[in-house]
Amino acid sequence: MATTLTAVSGPAIKRAIEARDAEAFIGFYGDDATIRVVDRNNPPSRPREVKGRAAIRAFWDDMCSRNIAHRVDVTIAEGDRLAFTQDCTYPDGAKVFGIAVLELAGGRIARHTVVHAWDE
Repeated sequence: MATTLTAVSGPAIKRAIEARDAEAFIGFYGDDATIRVVDRNNPPSRPREVKGRAAIRAFWDDMCSRNIAHRVDVTIAEGDRLAFTQDCTYPDGAKVFGIAVLELAGGRIARHTVVHAWDE
């Protein structure tokens, strides 16, 4: 399946996340991009690393297939970096909060670091 590359911007990120549009989100990444996830299950000394377009596609297909409401609240862009906060709510009311920093190269995401915390 071909992925359409889309310009990375705060509003575009917000639209893709809130619509749970995996295809749109995948279009933001460069071919050699990496996602680094830090959370309770993936501490800073052993973060989860998702590398390359195929792995990133699987990551976003999984995330966007879940019945979770997403809301992007704060987006800040400076130079070749974009950061945003995200609130997520599961159908049972459990909450997840995330903060992400995107490092861009050539107008695409080269490195995406996200830190999550959730209700237990």
